[in-house]
Amino acid sequence: MNSMRANLHSKVHNWMDRMGFRLNSAKTSPKSKTTIKHYFFETFNFLEKTRAGEPEKTSFVCFDTYGEKLKVRSLLDLQTAFYENISQLK
Repeated sequence: MNSMRANLHSKVHNWMDRMGFRLNSAKTSPKSKTTIKHYFFETFNFLEKTRAGEPEKTSFVCFDTYGEKLKVRSLLDLQTAFYENISQLK
């Protein structure tokens, strides 16, 4: 399971780099050593939550076109939410 999560982290970051996502903000909690990063592209936003030194436990959350929170379990989840959001810009 840990290798699947690390693989998801790698796939998401590779896709983000190709699409041109930008880091909007990053907040780190010194107590829990947790970092929350906010990324955006056009009108699409998503969050990455990770603990120091544990990329396999990284979690991603994005929002659908109605503003509902979606937990990202695969790159396809993130891509689907992204393309639905972008298609609404017309």
